[in-house]
Amino acid sequence: MFTIGDVQIAAPVFLAPMSGVTDAPARTEADRFGAPAVVTEMVAGAELAREHEDFVRRAAPHNGSGPFIIQLAGREPEWMRIGAELSEAAGADIVDINMGCPAKKVTGGQSGCALMREPELARKLIAGTVAGTRRPVTVKMRLGWDDSTLNAPEIARIAEGEGAQMITVHGRTRMQFYTGHANWSRIAAVVESVKLPVIANGDIVDAPGARTAMQNSGAVGVMVGRGATGRPWRLAEISHALFGTPFTPPPAEERVASIIAQIEGSVALYGEKLGVRVVRKHVAAFVDAWCQDFGLAPMTETRVALCRIDEETALKEGLLAALSGWKAAA
Repeated sequence: MFTIGDVQIAAPVFLAPMSGVTDAPARTEADRFGAPAVVTEMVAGAELAREHEDFVRRAAPHNGSGPFIIQLAGREPEWMRIGAELSEAAGADIVDINMGCPAKKVTGGQSGCALMREPELARKLIAGTVAGTRRPVTVKMRLGWDDSTLNAPEIARIAEGEGAQMITVHGRTRMQFYTGHANWSRIAAVVESVKLPVIANGDIVDAPGARTAMQNSGAVGVMVGRGATGRPWRLAEISHALFGTPFTPPPAEERVASIIAQIEGSVALYGEKLGVRVVRKHVAAFVDAWCQDFGLAPMTETRVALCRIDEETALKEGLLAALSGWKAAA
């Protein structure tokens, strides 16, 4: 059992917050298969306070058995305080601070990873967030802005000093975005700089990779992002391999039932038009994963055709029709 503050988690294996990906339906399926912990999409504290529909949906709970973790983003300490207060009121068990997003629309507003260039502002944001909630506060960051400013250890020490209770580090700089390879060994400097638990993130897609990331970094656990898309059971699989938590590989029928449930959940959350559009990326990832896991040739044309469908029933029927021909091989 892993503990953050007063929150107990089966193991330190987290589904990463991914904008446009880890919405409530996606988190529900990961939790259903036994993911120890999942994190919402990045939510701007100010927009959450204003009850902007899109941001409220991002923070929608998945109502699972694991902890409800909301990730906040921003650069104004007062709005982060209010966002943390609202997150707790919404039922969050843990509040995470985004200091790692490399997207230009985020860093251009001097949020996300841009905060690593302003340590004193980062300090104020963390302090404000901690002041706004009785729940544990954690921080997610990168190695630094670029190779000449690898200041993750400094930001981690600041976070520890202001009351954060866990640090997650993506093993790339902001300027790398998602190119090249995550450098897990560089995370070791963060591990050595604080007494807090440190989680390794970046390019972790399976159990062997997770094990190597922990060995190279000295981190106590891992956060998995793109490796779990199309395979919501991957978190539980990694947790089982690393920490011996319960896991039974899902048979083909259970995988199909999961993606159908995710389609229905997406429509329920967003409405049919937007819900189908949002979930199609998950359907595409599921098709790719299905072919890889069962040793089938890539179904490129089928994947493209499914991603052009605009109606819930047609999407489910099209997917089931495509999968029916593969069941024998599976």
